[in-house]
Amino acid sequence: MLRTLLTRRWIVLTLVLAALIPTFYRLGLWQYHRYEQANALNQMIDRNQSAAPAPVTSLSRPGGTVPFSLTYRTVSATGHYDAAHQFVVRQRTNASSAVGFQVVTPLITSTGEAVLVNRGWVAPASQSGTAYPEVPDVPGGTVTVTGRLRPDETYASTGIHKRASLPPHQSVIINSAEHAREIPDPVVAGYVELTATSPKPAASAEAELVPGPQQDTNSMAVVGQGVHLPYAIQWWIFAAAVPLGWWILLRRDTEIDAEAQAAAAPGGAPAGPGPDPEAEPEPESEPAAAAPAPPAGGAVSPAADLYALLGNGRRRYRDG
Repeated sequence: MLRTLLTRRWIVLTLVLAALIPTFYRLGLWQYHRYEQANALNQMIDRNQSAAPAPVTSLSRPGGTVPFSLTYRTVSATGHYDAAHQFVVRQRTNASSAVGFQVVTPLITSTGEAVLVNRGWVAPASQSGTAYPEVPDVPGGTVTVTGRLRPDETYASTGIHKRASLPPHQSVIINSAEHAREIPDPVVAGYVELTATSPKPAASAEAELVPGPQQDTNSMAVVGQGVHLPYAIQWWIFAAAVPLGWWILLRRDTEIDAEAQAAAAPGGAPAGPGPDPEAEPEPESEPAAAAPAPPAGGAVSPAADLYALLGNGRRRYRDG
């Protein structure tokens, strides 16, 4: 076995397989860390969504930022809508993945601060998706809204390209600092993703609510939930299978080399019994076709085949 292991093809093959073991192990660790991150994100989302509604102005303020740890935190705000500064956000999908708009209306609180409220999704007015859509009526009077707190969207975080010009009352992201230039009241950082309104408005004043993170199939909370752990286990199985496969190949290669050496040695084939002088002569028959001669060097091992595939030898085939 040692003689086989010290051949050139086995040295190269052993080095390649030895390099694969830590590679597969580290890939498994990477997937496991992704699994832990997805679990931590799910726990944060569940904790924030199950919390009692907090006034949005107690968690955010004009000119500030919403920490990532408060994403999807249940919040509430009371005030009246500012319909004059309502705008729509282009290229947004609903729960059925249809492309349309989201309607954002500022809610002016009793302290004079504006809270951006994403009231939901509406269908486009045309196939081009650029014309201002038909939006639900703005509820009048004082209302209390409840929803999920979201950090400001940015061009960097969303991957959306900033456009030089857009039609009036249209945008591509929801960003309090960007829209504060058009709204006269101080705008609280972040925005609220509406889930309920009190008193309940008429059907004509309601848009299709934005799905929550557990209903959004593109959310990392859903994508990472059942994917990364199986991938990690898969990579670790690959790492464990490499030495096992190496040992099986080495054993078979050693046996084939031993058989080839025994066949090539003088007197290596055992002598059979001689002819029986008293046996009846067998009738003559057609001469049998000669068996194909084996290739020089005897049978070829599976390790040699694998070595040839790596570009370090010529592929050979075992004879039948």
